[in-house]
Amino acid sequence: MYDTMIGIDLAKNVFQLHGASMTGEVKFRKKIGRGQFLRFMEAQPPCVAVMESCGSAHFWARELVKFGHAVKLIAPQYVRPFVKRQKNDAGCRGHCRCRAASRNALCRTKDGSSASKSDLIPRTRAHRSPAHRTGQCFACRALRIRSCRSLGISHINRIEAILDEVGNDLPRLVQEEYRDLLAQIAEKTARIDDKTRKIGEMTKQTDIARRLQTMPGVGPMTAMAIEAFAPAMGSFRCGHDFAAWLGLVPRQFSSGGKERLGRVSKAGQADIRRLLIIGAMSRITWMGRKRIVEGSWLARMLAKKPRMLVAIALANKMARAIWAMLAKGENYRVPALAMAV
Repeated sequence: MYDTMIGIDLAKNVFQLHGASMTGEVKFRKKIGRGQFLRFMEAQPPCVAVMESCGSAHFWARELVKFGHAVKLIAPQYVRPFVKRQKNDAGCRGHCRCRAASRNALCRTKDGSSASKSDLIPRTRAHRSPAHRTGQCFACRALRIRSCRSLGISHINRIEAILDEVGNDLPRLVQEEYRDLLAQIAEKTARIDDKTRKIGEMTKQTDIARRLQTMPGVGPMTAMAIEAFAPAMGSFRCGHDFAAWLGLVPRQFSSGGKERLGRVSKAGQADIRRLLIIGAMSRITWMGRKRIVEGSWLARMLAKKPRMLVAIALANKMARAIWAMLAKGENYRVPALAMAV
């Protein structure tokens, strides 16, 4: 057990530290430079270090774990309610982090010992390359040529065939611009294929990723994102809490016993939420509908609700099922078969 908690306010050059006992008694308040921070923390006995979750917090968490400290990373929106004064009061900047970390029921804290998972972040960010490639495909629309009304990635070969035709009537500058765009698209496609292959190899190395991919609509990208960004499932009481943490539940405007629900809150981890919605959409497209059992919940929803609304609802159910799979250590079971067991 640890008897000290240190709240750390990260900055560019000067860090504010607030040391307190686990019961809240102040031990020290210190302003320290960036170059002296690691030396100071190395000299401290093992304690709980608390920081707001940000880009540099993951680096500092990995360094502090090497010294035997337990690190907790807290989202800034969960620290804000504990701020007493303005930012110019240096004493409260680390204090509010300690108060937020000591109330685990009010905020989801993340153990810094899992900060090594941040090495997986570049893989889960691989969606940026397809976005850039799509933008280059859209650039072709400004140079639209005959018989190519749709200029998506699936029609690139048609453009190449037209440019290679003998005696085509396209101006030379237009042909050069097209060939330049096609070369960039080909380069992006090669990078996307390479990243996809690497992500597929990484998912074979972890049991969690392999288990998650047994669920329809969850691929290597989604599995790696959940493993990298999601906290331990034991920190959630049930699957609904995990879905709420992802922002896949409607906002509440209820009052006086009358329930009023709005759009989804979008208050959680954006990468996992986006990938779950994409996976849900893949299950309700015209190809995915062939596998939907007649009379099932999904079939009834598609018959009476808009497709995007059904995708959000399905993503919510997928999040709940993911919580159950990881909490119980089981693979995905088809609902109809699970009811029969």
